[in-house]
Amino acid sequence: MCYSAQILADYRKYVRMFGAHMSIEEFTRLFFERVQGSKAKIPKAMEDAFAEPQTDAEREIRALIDKFNAEQVIKLEQERFKQRTRLADAERALQNKVTKAANESRRIATDKIEWTRGKLEDINRILPEARDSRIFPGNHAPVMVMENGQRVIKPMRYQCRLADKPASYDVKYPGTYNARRDSLEGFWKPLFGYSHGLLVVSAFFENVSRARMEGHVLAQGEQDENVILEFSPNPPHEMLVACLWSRWSSPGEPDLLSFAAITDEPPAEVAAAGHDRCIIPIKPEYIDAWLDPDPSDLAAQYAILDDRDRPFYEHRLAA
Repeated sequence: MCYSAQILADYRKYVRMFGAHMSIEEFTRLFFERVQGSKAKIPKAMEDAFAEPQTDAEREIRALIDKFNAEQVIKLEQERFKQRTRLADAERALQNKVTKAANESRRIATDKIEWTRGKLEDINRILPEARDSRIFPGNHAPVMVMENGQRVIKPMRYQCRLADKPASYDVKYPGTYNARRDSLEGFWKPLFGYSHGLLVVSAFFENVSRARMEGHVLAQGEQDENVILEFSPNPPHEMLVACLWSRWSSPGEPDLLSFAAITDEPPAEVAAAGHDRCIIPIKPEYIDAWLDPDPSDLAAQYAILDDRDRPFYEHRLAA
């Protein structure tokens, strides 16, 4: 399962690299709905792409981002004040008597003060960091699709909700951010051959067993440990990850665009590192054939997935 990925988050680079058009309406809708209270999680790098707007539509998005951030600053400042008060109360209590409750209250307050400080710094930070363009399930990302014969960039949530499924499926089936290749004509049948997308990724991250990674056989009673590995292609390059996507609609609810990355059996080096799945990056020459599939010729789509980009994946412990 590709639980996290380092993505190309700036839509302008998609435009330059692939001659794609941006669906300005979908980007505007996403940022507007967030201001209205949606739970949309948008990477900072996607916001920063609108730091210097060039058109009225981009200026509208920039204004929505600024409004949301201003509201977040107020909430974070209120939370920081609340936690500073809690910390002061806990420290006064500890001066009189050391108790577990007061120690715990001090710990929680200290952690939350640090968390709010980091969030406030991120809002005001100008210089980019790698984590700004890293996505997790539930985050939004730019996905390239085909519409009316043109490559188009749309913002989509990284966890796919099929059009005929209830919203509760997000919780019931939390793994729907990945689409197993052996399920493409099963659970994913409504999308495979119909709604294909591409996500540009420079690295992906996986949870693995430390024992499996190190080839260590656990002794009786010995506890294993989960570690997070970062897999990067060698030679380094941005990969075109095959995806499926869906537009979900329901009366009284805003539309949801969402996607899942297709995964397959891992290459030897990923398996040796302890993981049993891997994303499928396609070759650039197949972009249009993948984005504009013929549902009556699924064999052609499987052929694209088979004749994939096959870099060697180096791995390291994620920071």
